[in-house]
Amino acid sequence: MTARVVVITGGFGTLGRAVTARFAAGGDKVARVDFAEAAPDDTAALDIGGVDITAPGVAEQAIARIMAELGAPSVLVNVAGGFVWETLDAGGPATWERMFRMNVLTAVSMTKAALPALKSAAPACIVNIGANAALKAAAGMGGYTASKAGVHRLTESLAEELQGTGVTVNAILPTVIDTPANRAEMPKADFSEWVRPEAIADIVLFLASLAARGITGALIPVSRGTPS
Repeated sequence: MTARVVVITGGFGTLGRAVTARFAAGGDKVARVDFAEAAPDDTAALDIGGVDITAPGVAEQAIARIMAELGAPSVLVNVAGGFVWETLDAGGPATWERMFRMNVLTAVSMTKAALPALKSAAPACIVNIGANAALKAAAGMGGYTASKAGVHRLTESLAEELQGTGVTVNAILPTVIDTPANRAEMPKADFSEWVRPEAIADIVLFLASLAARGITGALIPVSRGTPS
């Protein structure tokens, strides 16, 4: 296959780097966009750091630079997001707004900016990272799960909007992801039950393949622990 241009938001984090590695290993050209200033590795063809893609204009600028340097993207993976555990009594609207911006607006702004290019490069795909926890919210998870539920609804709605364009839209709903940050937060947990970033990256790679061209609007739970 001809090398594709792949855009990964939140690409500097643990999951973003795992997804980058999978696409790069297949010969694709990866552009990573992140709020952090710099990536801890240099495995991508293009890194754009220190940008807040909740702002539509910033997302548009990022896509314009990617197209100028790498070409039109045919894969967009929206990994960017955040998490907080906070009861409503201890927090409030500010936390809910922050979660919405980090988890929903990042995906909305980047997807809207990339849509013309994705349509022109079809067959193309968008893969969002949702959350299994958003299927039923637990105590202290209101703001986070409400925002991830927004990602789920974005996925379903956009899949319907893009019927017939050759662009598929799907979301992966992992349980706890095995990252250094999560291990530090929950040191007594059984890490073997957590989902490895590489396992999620494998599913992203499948959804971006021609083998998955008939799948769109799917919310795919990923809950099985896998060997490291």
